[in-house]
Amino acid sequence: MSDHYEVVFSCFLRHDTPALVLAALRWHMGMDDEDPDGLDPDNHPYPLLLPGDGRLPGGDIASFRRTVQEFTASGKRHEWELFVRIYWVDDLTLHLDALLELMALHVARQGYGGYIRHEYDIEGKPFKFHDSTYDPVEI
Repeated sequence: MSDHYEVVFSCFLRHDTPALVLAALRWHMGMDDEDPDGLDPDNHPYPLLLPGDGRLPGGDIASFRRTVQEFTASGKRHEWELFVRIYWVDDLTLHLDALLELMALHVARQGYGGYIRHEYDIEGKPFKFHDSTYDPVEI
């Protein structure tokens, strides 16, 4: 019997996030059909953030868009807004670090970046980004 998890990624990525990272995230969410060149297939074997028919109330969600965060004297300041809430089987947790690494180098704001929660647990284990890395998450 498999364990199941609610996984949430909720963070902003810098406006200058490399095209490869943006393409990789779009592919993981099913927004692009082709997997981008340069991704390690061992760490990114197939789309991991693809919304499906999970058993979470409200269903799976994946949103990725460029948004205006503020107006400055030199114009608008943009960031990439990433929000994913998805139902994962325990096998997918093997690839959690690869996704967190992909995002960590480019987060626009330090701190909270989402969480993972066993479907029967009350509290989740948060993802914390800082200094272009993240704190390990024990599952």
